[in-house]
Formats: sequence, structure tokens, C-alpha cells
Amino acid sequence: MSRLTFDLDVIRSFVTGVELGSFSKAAERLGRSTSAISAQLKKLEDQVDAPLLRKAGRGLALTETGEVMLAYGRRLLDLNDEAASAMQGTELAGSVRLGLQEDFGESVLPEVLGLFRRAHPRLHIEVQLARNTALLDGVRSGRLDMALAWQTDASSIHAEHITTLAMRWIAAEGANAPDSNEPMPLVVLDAPCLMRAAAIDALDYAHRPWRIAFTSPSLAGTWAAVRTGWGLSVRTELGLPPGVQVLDAEQHSLPPLPALGLALYSSHATKSVAGERLATMIKERLHDALGAMAGRKN
Repeated sequence: MSRLTFDLDVIRSFVTGVELGSFSKAAERLGRSTSAISAQLKKLEDQVDAPLLRKAGRGLALTETGEVMLAYGRRLLDLNDEAASAMQGTELAGSVRLGLQEDFGESVLPEVLGLFRRAHPRLHIEVQLARNTALLDGVRSGRLDMALAWQTDASSIHAEHITTLAMRWIAAEGANAPDSNEPMPLVVLDAPCLMRAAAIDALDYAHRPWRIAFTSPSLAGTWAAVRTGWGLSVRTELGLPPGVQVLDAEQHSLPPLPALGLALYSSHATKSVAGERLATMIKERLHDALGAMAGRKN
């Protein structure tokens, strides 16, 4: 029996299509035609001699074989990308000082750090998890080389816009919004906080009473309070922990919330080679997370 040898381009098309929830979106992301992606998918199904997708309503869902292929495909691509990064700069040395919002401490940071360490073992990364104001101040003063932070009017700092995310009302898993006749209990970070201000502004504009039920200096404390039912909070869907859920504003008669930009801020318009490598890995992991998030919605 001949040994199967998978084409990584084909695997990348399959994984990207599943994560984005659309193979036409995968074609756009990868710079290919939809027919080319379809041909690659057929080739992969011929190789494993089984269908990878099945119809589910108007869309598609993974078969059992597809679920196994997706898991192995992600591992193959991670190893390939790690090897490519290593070959592009095994002698890279020095340090990079990175700042991150707490939202990404568990969803982005572990993968990026693991991949970066394996590719560039001589590089030192110093990470600071902090609030938005502290991160921007750190970049502005030169204490941080770069920071992944919510986009604000910080024109004195070089910023690369990554994406725009809707703010959402967050509650404990299985909970409903409080009765509209009662003041809305809010679980928020200490002021100043962009999302705390957005929640209060939205409620004031809707003439809905509110009260601060719980405040915390850390996001971990906020999530603990939300999970135990102290009230509602406001964050984006990216990086939500277990035990909480997004409430549909219209369905629960909650006021709509604005969107918030996410940017990679740098202390210099031109990053160091190490900084460029780290920035690329962060953006790739964020795009993967956003694709997975979009796939879950579809």
C-alpha cells in the first residue's frame, strides 16, 4: 500500500475554509479562485477516500473524517509555519517588549510565545498584560516596543489597524438579561475603561437605569463576577472564557453597543527584525481566532 503524502497548500485551503465557515471566503483570503479551492477539497477527499463535509441545513458541517483531518491539518500547518520561521532566522537574538490586553492573555499569547520560542530560542520576550491606557503609555514612552491594544485617538504612536470588533453584552452561561424595570447591574473594570464607558453611555442613551454591581482592577476578577451572576459586563467576543455567554441585544431588549478597533501599536514606524517576526505571528494567530469565531456563528 502506497503511503499518503498530503499537499500542505491543499490542507491550508481546507483548514482555512472550515475556520472561516466559507470556502469562498477562504478563496479570497488565500488569493485563489473558488473553483481552485473546490478542486483542492476534492483532491483531499480522494486521498482519504471519504467525504470531509456533509450538508447541514443551508450550510456544510464536518464529517467524522473531516474532524480528524482538521485536527491533523492544523498540526501540520503549525509545524510547517514554525519550520519556515526558524529557517528564516535561526540566529535571531535580542529582546522584544510586548504589551497585551488581558483579553488576549489566554487566547493569543500562549500559542504565539510557544511558536516564537521554538523558532527563535535565543530571543527574549518581555510581556506585560495591562489596561489600554498603560499599554499606550508604555509604547509612547518607549518602555514597550509594541502593544496589542484597543484603538483610540493616539496619533502620536504608529498604529496598524488589525480588525474592528463589536462590543457585546456578556452574562453568565444560561442567564437572561435582568428585568427592564430594574436598574441594570453592571460588572466592570475600574475607571477609566473604554467598555465601562460604552456600557453606561448606551444605557443612558436608552434611558435605562443602571447600577455598578461589581468593580475589579483585573479582567479575571470581572469574569469571576459575571460567571457567578453579579450582573452583565461588556467586552468583545474575542477571547471570552468558559462560563459566560454573549446576549443578543435585540432579543434581550438591551441597547446596542458600538464597535471597537484593535490595533498593533509600535514605538517606531519601522520595527526591528525580531519585532516584525513577532508582529506577524500575532496577526496570524488573531486572524485564525477571528476565522474560528466567524465559523462558529455560521
